[in-house]
Amino acid sequence: MSKVDEMRCGKYLLFVFNFIFWLMGSFILAVGLWLRFDPETVSLLNGDKAPDTFFIGVYILIGAGILVMLVGFFGCCGAVRESQCLLSSFFACLLIIFCAELAAGVFGFLNKDKIIKDVQTYYTTNYNENNNGTLIISYQKVLNCCGTTEYPCPDPPKDTKDCETGIEEFFNTKLYIIGYVGIGIAGVMIIGMIFSMVLCCAIRNSREVI
Repeated sequence: MSKVDEMRCGKYLLFVFNFIFWLMGSFILAVGLWLRFDPETVSLLNGDKAPDTFFIGVYILIGAGILVMLVGFFGCCGAVRESQCLLSSFFACLLIIFCAELAAGVFGFLNKDKIIKDVQTYYTTNYNENNNGTLIISYQKVLNCCGTTEYPCPDPPKDTKDCETGIEEFFNTKLYIIGYVGIGIAGVMIIGMIFSMVLCCAIRNSREVI
């Protein structure tokens, strides 16, 4: 294979990689938007005094997804045009995204207990004030729960748990999604940076030889 063919092959591989990268960004953004606008989650955290800690991690995930899509686009353009400026911006953005994704993952895992506790406190406070309010009914419907650990329902339907347990199970699942997606994508970032740097060096060396 000639040096020209090697350079062309490396350029196309870099383009394909960045297109996959763009698709990953779309997936991250879709997960973030689903977590933010999921009707069940919104119905549980739509009160005036509802804790917003959960959404901080979601916003980080959404921001990272948008950045990944932009980086994938710049990477594709840089690969096609063989632009050193665009490729340099690509690597700089990769580093930023890596930090953002890692932050989202760590946030999801480290703040899991605090977020759950805040939501439980929010629920029990409202339950003690008015146990037939709209918010309490929403919790009971979404989580299939009734009452609290301290004040359980006298005759709950079968398979009905107290709402504090329901909150823990519900938000554990959501926060694990944030954590695993964030840390998983951060790991892919490392592989992507190494792969892209190798390809860019190969393209540059082939151009110098030519």
